Amino acid sequence: MKSHIPRKRFGQHFLTDKVLIDAIIDLIDPQPGETLVEIGPGLGAMTLPLLERHKPLTVVELDRDLAARLRQRGDVEVIESDVLKVDFKALSAAKGARLRVVGNLPYNISTPILFHLLDAVDDVVDQHFMLQKEVVDRMAAGPGGKDYGRLSVMLQWRYDIESVLDVPPEAFDPPPRVDSAIVRMQPLTTPPAVSRTLLGELVASAFSQRRKLLRHSLGHWLAERGYAGHFDLQRRAEEVPVDEFVALALEVQDRK
Repeated sequence: MKSHIPRKRFGQHFLTDKVLIDAIIDLIDPQPGETLVEIGPGLGAMTLPLLERHKPLTVVELDRDLAARLRQRGDVEVIESDVLKVDFKALSAAKGARLRVVGNLPYNISTPILFHLLDAVDDVVDQHFMLQKEVVDRMAAGPGGKDYGRLSVMLQWRYDIESVLDVPPEAFDPPPRVDSAIVRMQPLTTPPAVSRTLLGELVASAFSQRRKLLRHSLGHWLAERGYAGHFDLQRRAEEVPVDEFVALALEVQDRK
């Protein structure tokens, strides 16, 4: 079978370090009876070791050549699609089980994929992803630093997030120009029932001028909605914990 040339437009970097691959599979720790979905299986670096420990496996692959290779196996269900068009809620319903989602995500669209999966968070057991380390640092960041921002708040509202393994560029072919990391995302059991759209607007407003005090950004957004509560706007957005942003969104929501 001819070799596959990585396609830059798909952000393809294939994991080749077997020791690291084994460590990643150990972190995922697939168990019998679970429903596993892999995003971007590529040449099967994680797919094949996963199949040694868990069958069957569903994979989402956009590259038609790679999808065709995987279809030649009898133990893989291939969804040939852009992951952003896959309805994970419907997939969970079709499988009759919550999903464990894994994958080496294309770095050029990793944030849109994370937000897309947020739509199906109630149908997910956990997620283990290879991502650019800088993105993982932002996802897991606490308040008070430059890494803490919109991505941190929107994901930590629904997930417990942990960076579990660093991965160097030389573990890939071709090597990316950035360091990578494995992130573990476990949905919170009882998250606050706030509108994602409302919280998203609030957080986007707060971080729109992150160097300035919130009264210059979020203050205007709150005033437009007639908010008259007691939220400290004499801070920068990066100083406000996730639970305070969520509590504020609930206050605004309850006024409607």
